[in-house]
Amino acid sequence: MPNYAQYQDEVRADVADVLKRQQCQPIIFVGSGFSKRYAQGPSWEALLTELADTCPLIEHGLAYFKQKYDGDLTMIGSVFAQHYFEWAWSKEGKIHFPDKLFEANVPKDAYLKHIAAQRLGALNTTAADKALQDELVELKRLGPHAVITTNYDNLLEPLFPEYEVVVGQNVFRQSSLVVGEIFKIHGSISDPHSMVLTKEDYDVFNRDKKYLSAKLLTYFAEHPLLFIGYSASDPNIKNVLYDMSRMFTPTTALIPNIYILQWDEDQNEASYPAREHVLEVGEGITVRIKSISASSYKWVYEAFGIGGTMEKVNLKALRALAHRMLNLIRTDIPTKNVQVNYEALEHAISNEEAFAKLFGVTSLNDPAAANAAHPYTSEMLATQLGYKHWTATNRLIARVKADTGFDMKGSDNIYHVHIKIGQAATSRTRKYSDAAVALLKKVRDGDAYEIPAYVLPAKPAGL
Repeated sequence: MPNYAQYQDEVRADVADVLKRQQCQPIIFVGSGFSKRYAQGPSWEALLTELADTCPLIEHGLAYFKQKYDGDLTMIGSVFAQHYFEWAWSKEGKIHFPDKLFEANVPKDAYLKHIAAQRLGALNTTAADKALQDELVELKRLGPHAVITTNYDNLLEPLFPEYEVVVGQNVFRQSSLVVGEIFKIHGSISDPHSMVLTKEDYDVFNRDKKYLSAKLLTYFAEHPLLFIGYSASDPNIKNVLYDMSRMFTPTTALIPNIYILQWDEDQNEASYPAREHVLEVGEGITVRIKSISASSYKWVYEAFGIGGTMEKVNLKALRALAHRMLNLIRTDIPTKNVQVNYEALEHAISNEEAFAKLFGVTSLNDPAAANAAHPYTSEMLATQLGYKHWTATNRLIARVKADTGFDMKGSDNIYHVHIKIGQAATSRTRKYSDAAVALLKKVRDGDAYEIPAYVLPAKPAGL
């Protein structure tokens, strides 16, 4: 009989196949369920309930307003904004808000958003139990291409500290070429004015949504996508899938690279959940996406991180390079008299090493470049790892060889080079990179690690 272990194996294999075919990092799309799971954060409805309880001018509970406005939470947000405005300007309410909010050019909804931002600003993941902390460790290691969220809180920023945060309308102005960003499409508590919380906010958001959809489609068509913290009926998911459905025919076809992660408290060893989810996304359109059901998310994050992380990639440099390329195409070339040596360019494109040098990247054959990329001597490597002598690092290197067959010192590679340092042919020294430090720290600490396939020794024919 099928069981949950078989289900996990099948999901892992499917994710690995998608990652292999698409040859890129996944994108994660994060909803309020994420904040609830890891920080006891409120859903949008729960947040409105708390806001109703906080303002003394709101005399009824949320249920009253849901009845009055037919469950339209955006309209309720607008009504609450008016009540908060009146309370803030009262003698009793003014003490609850900073002086800067009482200037003439401040919008009326600023007081509602200020209190909401205060509530969400208190969220953090430190109180999460050990199992949830282990999940977050694996999520960090996943190294997504980008993170997209409708959450206002700041829980994602500490998980991906090297990622650039892009808030609200700034999302529309970002290049789709860029990697390592957190897109907060409904705004952020770091800029309460940006928060999409009222009917007026949603009207503006929906007006501009076509531009956002066009941007997101460029991501979703080329990357695996994992929804975390959303129910399958969430309108944010339906909006994305409605746009995606137009790229696949017939409309009931399975979208092969989109997964929704759903919590299943009843999951046990005998469970074999559904692998697909069928959704009606509007205008009679039905789509199928891949479903993953789990009570623990750790193994799911591990599955999506199988392609390796971007922890040693300089994301800031990568973003700067992408922006520079975009500016060259959009600005420099159309408006300036750029002299292009097409013969040299054609040669560079046909030669991998020459092409890399166009971007300031050179091979290990260049001693100066090798020294820059591998700055640590054996003694310095030991110091980086907290050891007093290089013999300790040699033992770690030997352990890697025993575990994987990869001899770090057996060749010039991303971890190590053996370079000439003088006139004598035998005068050479070993140098190590930041990647070597990161790898050996994992070996030292007993953490899981992977060696990139392209540096592993080739397997004998027939194996």
